[in-house]
Amino acid sequence: MVTTPLLPSDYLDLVSPLRAGADLCGRIEAVHSETDDAATVVIRPGRGWRGHTAGQYVRIGVDVDGVRLWRAYSITSPTNRRDGRVTITVKAIPDGKVSNHLVRRAKPGTLIQLDQPTGDFVLPRAKPAKVLYLTAGSGITPVMGMLRDIELDDVVMVHCAPQPQDVIFRKELHGLVADKKLRLTEVHTDTDGKLDIARLDELVPDWAERETWACGPAGLLDAAEEHWTEQGVQEHLHTERFRPSIAVVAGDGGEVTFNATGKTIDADGATPLLDIGEAAGVLMPSGCRMGICFGCVTPLKAGAVRDLRTGEITEAAPGVLIQTCVSAAAGPCDIER
Repeated sequence: MVTTPLLPSDYLDLVSPLRAGADLCGRIEAVHSETDDAATVVIRPGRGWRGHTAGQYVRIGVDVDGVRLWRAYSITSPTNRRDGRVTITVKAIPDGKVSNHLVRRAKPGTLIQLDQPTGDFVLPRAKPAKVLYLTAGSGITPVMGMLRDIELDDVVMVHCAPQPQDVIFRKELHGLVADKKLRLTEVHTDTDGKLDIARLDELVPDWAERETWACGPAGLLDAAEEHWTEQGVQEHLHTERFRPSIAVVAGDGGEVTFNATGKTIDADGATPLLDIGEAAGVLMPSGCRMGICFGCVTPLKAGAVRDLRTGEITEAAPGVLIQTCVSAAAGPCDIER
């Protein structure tokens, strides 16, 4: 009676938002600059946090200009960090609402929503004898979590970035080199050009014998998958893809209803339903930005959508699922979110 119309838990959330039993959230405790456009965010997770495996990612919900947006970021802290904090390292991308907010505007004390960590871009329980990390840009972030967590006997890294100052974690990486815990080759694409995957024969002569974890832009990963397959060693390659770029085929657009939340919004025919939902504050399932394909699959309850890659129309029917990251409204439609 005292708390009506709210519940007692609503008041507890205000006083102790990280308590056990509350919706899982975290508090930003620090933001450390890594490069001109990248920063590490230190987060104290709530008591419901179950811990992570090195290489996994976490989806976070951040309020930006009054709208809660969800994004996925690799966890870059080791699993046994003594203070119980976790870190994500974010690179600001052009027009990236959440990434720019976290890198340039996030302040200590800010509460964010958390999902439990997930992802299978991880090392096996049995330590590989020889490892190659092939990374580019912010693709280094899940690998950094591995390097900080597990010390391996023979580790080589080939990392691509435009210039030396753009290499995230560069000082720490070179410290590992000095301690003979890592052999590192930096490819500076502004001067060296994009990495020709055939150069691995020169840079890492025994690359085919190594278990390889690769993360970065689609072009690098496409080339790696083709190269490993041609050499018959594709089982040694493990990849993590960022959300693919889309050659947009515009449709008609229409009114999109998210029936689980009761939200309705007008959408154009060129914006992915994933982005439409997030902009409306709908919690959209997604691992796309960290390369977990089909993590955004959602039932289409009514109407039709257009595949932005091919222009193909999919109409609702029992059991029909769509990828919201590459689908746009093709007239009014109803999404089960």
